[in-house]
Amino acid sequence: MAAASNFMLGQRDFQMMSLRRISSNASTSSAMDASNGRFFTNGFRLKGCCSENYGNVLRDNNDFKNDRGTSNGLRKARAYAPCVPEVRVSEKVVRVEDQPKSLNSRVANGGSSANRGNLTGVLNQPLPEKIMVAVDVDEVLGNFVSALNQFIADRYSLNHSVSEYHVYEFFKIWNCSRDEADIRVHEFFKTPYFKQGIYPLPGAQKALQKLSAFYNLSIVTSRQNVIKEHTIEWIEKHYPGLFQEIHFGNHFALDGQSRRKSDICKSLGAKVLIDDNPRYAVECADIGIKVLLFDYENSYPWCKTDYISQHPLVTKVHNWKEVEDQLASWVVP
Repeated sequence: MAAASNFMLGQRDFQMMSLRRISSNASTSSAMDASNGRFFTNGFRLKGCCSENYGNVLRDNNDFKNDRGTSNGLRKARAYAPCVPEVRVSEKVVRVEDQPKSLNSRVANGGSSANRGNLTGVLNQPLPEKIMVAVDVDEVLGNFVSALNQFIADRYSLNHSVSEYHVYEFFKIWNCSRDEADIRVHEFFKTPYFKQGIYPLPGAQKALQKLSAFYNLSIVTSRQNVIKEHTIEWIEKHYPGLFQEIHFGNHFALDGQSRRKSDICKSLGAKVLIDDNPRYAVECADIGIKVLLFDYENSYPWCKTDYISQHPLVTKVHNWKEVEDQLASWVVP
């Protein structure tokens, strides 16, 4: 697939950055825009990925404890910047955070051009703007369909294998009405099959940790508003500090307005979407967004469509290593 020249990045642009001392009393805050199902942070604390111990240091800080403080009881969504090299100057630890304090939170998190410099802190060259990559949740970060299928088997005595799910329209698999299928899915949400039975896909966390050094990452999921709280907690448990924003499309919901994934991605300025659903892949590719169609180990029957391979902006990947490799191929060496 041809690379899009409008968002190629040079790896050399990430090698030298200037320094600013960490403020020990920096704070973050978060908010929810309920009108479009969007969680976001309006202030960011930077988290490095260079040291495994650094995350523990942050968690030990009081600012990182007791993340429940909103009136609706939801856990605050936080976003952190990627890997920040550590050096020592005059025995004081400093980190690469060269943006002036007057810059807004999106600039501080790499959402706009900033300056770079040398180890003396002299600003001399601009950093390129980071690319926004939108990431789906179900079947990309976690195993939703297999957990749902187990619930359906135990609750309704319908013995299907995951290989039979050739479409995402579950009523066609379960031989029931569309409304009945939606009711069954919402029943599933209330059970341990959903709350405890969805696990991270192999390689996802490690790959996203690497990618966060070069890309801004945000969640764009079709999940319903009714499971927002659990979804946010699950993401923060298994993928802590990796995503700037979490957007819910509220598709197949019993109530509330839904929002197209292409509209969400466009509002984010996303250049890439990682998703397993061919329908969303084509929808986003048709407006110029590159799509990595995720078919884990070639095991998703709903991905087996001929028409999707014809789209020039859609590339199929089969694991998170292939996601890394494909994104790396779009970076200028």
